[in-house]
Amino acid sequence: MRVESVSVGERALTAVVRFDPGEPLRTDAALASRALALLPGLARHRCDNAAGAAFAAEVRDTEIAHLLEHVACELMALAGSPRTLRGETAWDFARDGRGVFRVTLRFDDDLVALGALKAAAEIVDALARGEEPPDVDAAVERLREVRRR
Repeated sequence: MRVESVSVGERALTAVVRFDPGEPLRTDAALASRALALLPGLARHRCDNAAGAAFAAEVRDTEIAHLLEHVACELMALAGSPRTLRGETAWDFARDGRGVFRVTLRFDDDLVALGALKAAAEIVDALARGEEPPDVDAAVERLREVRRR
């Protein structure tokens, strides 16, 4: 998984996220458990989809890009952004090709959002590979420092 590009608007950013052929596109129960253990606040997230599901249930079988969206939102919240900020994950494989997603994050601070996206990508990539993820507390502290500037 790699973030190919990011465009920043007045109150939201959109990242184009690409998964290489053969790379998994969806979460499973094991990945969900690792993510929820690392970031327990994800259990409070809800999805603004037709089902209105709790993310803790949906994360067991959803797009990895969708997990990226929620991890970034959680990191922003831990760094002081309002928990009311939302994201969105969309895809159009006919237009962009299989494995390309667009992750949108609303923000109160563009630099915090960009940093959260970068940290979330590193965290989700490590979790998806079954590797030790980066230090979340250190990532949140860096985002808090950005906010204080």
